[in-house]
Amino acid sequence: MGKLVVIKFGEGSFEQGFAVTLQIGEEGERAATEITGRLPSFPEMPLYYSHWQSSYRQIGNRYRLHADQMQVTNVSMVQDCENTSRILRARFNTWLRAEEFRPLREKWLERLSSTDEVRVILQTENSQLQLLPWHLWDLLERYPKTEIALSSPSYDRIHKPRIANEFVNILAIVGNSKGIDTQADQALLQQCNNAEVSFMVEPQRKELTDHLWGKNWDILFFAGHSSSHGNGESGRIYLNKTDSLTIGELKFALKKAIENGLQLAIFNSCDGLGLARELADLQIPQIIVMREPVPDQVAKEFLTHIPHPQL
Repeated sequence: MGKLVVIKFGEGSFEQGFAVTLQIGEEGERAATEITGRLPSFPEMPLYYSHWQSSYRQIGNRYRLHADQMQVTNVSMVQDCENTSRILRARFNTWLRAEEFRPLREKWLERLSSTDEVRVILQTENSQLQLLPWHLWDLLERYPKTEIALSSPSYDRIHKPRIANEFVNILAIVGNSKGIDTQADQALLQQCNNAEVSFMVEPQRKELTDHLWGKNWDILFFAGHSSSHGNGESGRIYLNKTDSLTIGELKFALKKAIENGLQLAIFNSCDGLGLARELADLQIPQIIVMREPVPDQVAKEFLTHIPHPQL
């Protein structure tokens, strides 16, 4: 059985520091270990992230962000991005090696073996903490079978009977694709075994709403352009060349889809933390989004590594 690690961030800020609770246990069971500690103040941390983010976005690949944000890459921009990335990683790990956080690190090392399969859940409402490169935490280098997910500290586990479909039902929405190649997304989805995929290409809002209400979907998939707003508090998807929607504008249709068994939403698009935050409020079980703009080639490669749905 795999291990479950939950890292809960309490009240705080980068100016004041954060209270942190570490829980370790077996998957599906109550945590056997719990310890509290702190991460100290580090007001420069958001600045290091902002410097990297700025240099990364200036590279100008074909992102699945706004269709009009395309630039030309040059060598100096790439080098600048690599430099800011190294600095961000170094400062981030220095922060996580702080003396106040050491008891949690030592408890992790004591309770977990390098051969364990470990699922780490980071619970925080702080959008800046959510953006940090947790996958680059040097502690994780000792645990190659580790995956990390984000979660809100507040949630309700909803238990409801669910009738399994004969096939995995996937609603695949292909939105505004200006400047990017979503044909590859469609081709890969069509290769899914034991799945029925319904494609909607640049749909109108009413058409999308009707589809969400009309069938018991297992997976919602979106490919195209998206963006987050309000410091990651909300998100927007671009349905077609003229229309875009927030998750809030699809709230009732999505709630109905979740009541009917929707288990997973995948947004193979850019800057999706705002989308995830709004979807989490609707109590969807699992969400996959991109935290930053991603080059179109990366988005296509990502989809090849998602396991095909199996019953």
